Amino acid sequence: MEAHKTRKIFDALDSFRIELPSWGFANTGTRFGKFIQPAAATTTEEKFSDAGQVHLLTGVCPTIALHVLWDCPEGVHSADAIKKFSDQYGILPGSINPNLFQGQEYKHGSFGNPDPAIRQRALQHTKDSIEIARRVHSRDISMWFADGSNYPGTANIRQRKEWFKELLKQSHGELSFGQRLLIEYKPFEPAFYHSDIGDWGMALALAAAAGPQAKVLVDTGHHYQAQNIEQIVAWLLSENMLGGFHFNDRRYADDDLTLGSIDPYQVFRIFHEIRFFEWETGRRADLAYMVDQSHNLKGKIEAMIQTVTVAQELFSKAALVDGGELTMAQNNCDLVGAESLLQDAFATDVRPVIQEWRDSKALPKSPMEAFRQSGYLERITNERAARNARNVSSYA
Repeated sequence: MEAHKTRKIFDALDSFRIELPSWGFANTGTRFGKFIQPAAATTTEEKFSDAGQVHLLTGVCPTIALHVLWDCPEGVHSADAIKKFSDQYGILPGSINPNLFQGQEYKHGSFGNPDPAIRQRALQHTKDSIEIARRVHSRDISMWFADGSNYPGTANIRQRKEWFKELLKQSHGELSFGQRLLIEYKPFEPAFYHSDIGDWGMALALAAAAGPQAKVLVDTGHHYQAQNIEQIVAWLLSENMLGGFHFNDRRYADDDLTLGSIDPYQVFRIFHEIRFFEWETGRRADLAYMVDQSHNLKGKIEAMIQTVTVAQELFSKAALVDGGELTMAQNNCDLVGAESLLQDAFATDVRPVIQEWRDSKALPKSPMEAFRQSGYLERITNERAARNARNVSSYA
């Protein structure tokens, strides 16, 4: 590969960081149950340990996203334990995720619940989550809501929108300087008639109403089939309202499959829009790249390593698109020439250069092979198998 292209890839990899989800290391399942893995993390400390292994081998995952209900069982009082795990395993707390969907009280919604007492309970949980983020020095509070309805006429859609605006604005008022409120959207599931934040336009309107530290979070699985996600990304970048991503892949709906396993070209196109924006504006997009996927059958840590290495490859490919050449082709309406620039970059085998970059950072050239030879999986399997065996659950 030409020297200038190698430098582009090195520069891109030097700037790329992707956050791991704590829940991606634990046993997860579907509506029909879950298959237990003997090496799955059973505690928050074990999640930190597993995430630390991925970061140790890849060098690009310095933070772990935390779910308050699952990872901070004592609420704000869990902050000291989180900081202890962070120091012990060399990985920082990342985005803080409130849980406004699992409790029985949220059967009819959280911020959109008709009961004002439940809305206030949801608001207090959000405030507590912001306080946890403050205590562990985390910037982003990531908000996803399951709120919606299943049947026509059963919910006042306009009233619920106003409740969301009011409570998101109050939540925004709790933020410290530099913190951000990231508002996620999803077209359906678990609500199948209407979701209160069903698409990026709704999330954008609510973020704008909440305040200047609120941005939109794009989950790549939270769209209808064939929707042009990279166009959404381009629009949000243009409006300075894109805060970050939850990366995964899907075949049908929100399948939470491993990143790039179904449509790697789509992830490449998303990365390209970001890189092109940065080239045009001369400034780096301040985005949080986060993983949000469920490994029900794949080994938890191996799936994470696979995700990270694929993300590095696709990000590197996007860095190869020449912004000047692309702009010229677009302005001249050279359709084949413009598209070929993307196709050629995507077809480039960047793996040898990534291995060179890893070697320059004293990282293993093959993180997956290094993990398989490390003995870590065998050790945690022996330590956790009995606890996981007691955690078997079924659908009915």
